[in-house]
Amino acid sequence: MEEQSQRPIRFQFARRVLQELGLVSVYNSPLDTKLLILQRFVRLFAYGASTLVLVTYLNALGISDSRVGLFMTLTLIGDVVISFLLTLVTDSFGRRWMLALGSLLMSASGVVFGLFSNFWILLPAAIFGIISPSGAEIGPFRAIEESTLAHLTTADIRPDIFAWYSLAGTAGTAFGMITCGWVVHTLQNKARWGVKSYRTVFFIYAVIGLLKFFLAISLSPKCEAEKELDSAPNPEDAPLLGEQRAAAKAPRRRKLFPSISKKSRGIFVKLAILFGLDSFASSLASLSWITNYFRRRFGLEEGYLGTLFFTTALISAASVLAASSIARRIGNVKTMVFTHLPSSIALGLLGIPDSLPASMALLVFRACTQSMDVAPRSAFLAAIMLPNERTAVMGAINVIKTGAQSIGPIVTGNLVQNHLFWVAFLLAGSLKAIYDISILGLFMNHESREEESEDSGVSNGSTAS
Repeated sequence: MEEQSQRPIRFQFARRVLQELGLVSVYNSPLDTKLLILQRFVRLFAYGASTLVLVTYLNALGISDSRVGLFMTLTLIGDVVISFLLTLVTDSFGRRWMLALGSLLMSASGVVFGLFSNFWILLPAAIFGIISPSGAEIGPFRAIEESTLAHLTTADIRPDIFAWYSLAGTAGTAFGMITCGWVVHTLQNKARWGVKSYRTVFFIYAVIGLLKFFLAISLSPKCEAEKELDSAPNPEDAPLLGEQRAAAKAPRRRKLFPSISKKSRGIFVKLAILFGLDSFASSLASLSWITNYFRRRFGLEEGYLGTLFFTTALISAASVLAASSIARRIGNVKTMVFTHLPSSIALGLLGIPDSLPASMALLVFRACTQSMDVAPRSAFLAAIMLPNERTAVMGAINVIKTGAQSIGPIVTGNLVQNHLFWVAFLLAGSLKAIYDISILGLFMNHESREEESEDSGVSNGSTAS
């Protein structure tokens, strides 16, 4: 009898743990949600692999540090324009097909990087294809996927879904880096391939792009944005025949670019400035530069670099699971700030120690809270914008973030050229701390606008009746 009575208690405890980890929400989510999370893992696996060797590969081709910084900057600027245009028309063109198109471009860029060595050939391949110069998200993928996830999920489970979406990206980066590191290490030490080992990584990148393409076309039509329906017309207000023809053309022109409400524009401006500041700081000390710093400063080879950053990425991934649980208790904004600020301080101090153990300790400490703000930030953005504005606003914010990132690499490239790597870390950490404090001050008491959208719909319905 005691054993039977203990079973329900154990079951309830296990279910509570699974709920806190967000696994129940993911399990109960539709197949499209799981496919989007898997796409994130696959894409970030490719980004992690290429990021580990990108700067070293370009240096091996005879490209200087200042030119590597210029390469990253021009790549990100080109990506700003392309991403902005794609995200604006995504809901009209189709989210699934835009994700599929991006996957093919990603695959094409991997092939070009694997075959060519010329700076001016690699640059357009990185811009018009998709090569992440910093290891961070680029292209239209994230905005489309986050908008789709928000569309497929309800507000109560959204933090869990975004947490696992974020975790999938961090885990993908981790496994991509360790796989790439030991592949390159083996090819260089046993096969003596040299530069060819880096090219192999980019051919693998191209294959992963094709895998992502098949995942994208496997999504169902439920992922697409809901079509805006006009309210039923009043017969007394029916326009003349000529006016009907003109009116029939007008909606088609308006639907291509979604309208943004006045309140959303005000929120958007504040978010754009703050997220732009954070992204500029991140670009000063991007993952590509950090891996290159440990290689230069302490002589770590690719295999050991991959293992080091695999470990820190796994720590970051594990910390993401705690973020959704914390967010349910103290809110998204406080979770964003209180977890991100310690990592900002650690980043600022990263370039100061002269010993490898001290630098690794700072890197691990930063990893403990580095990614905990990602899922709450996505949930915060989804809640603070109206549903029909999410894709465009998230896309525009990602474009601004990418634009801000485009400035940092050329600054860091010149600092590295002048042996001032530590200045880049200190500046990055300081700017990120300013971002954290500003977010807390401006948005600590924000409210969800989904209720506002529902109230507006009810009000319009009652007015029409």
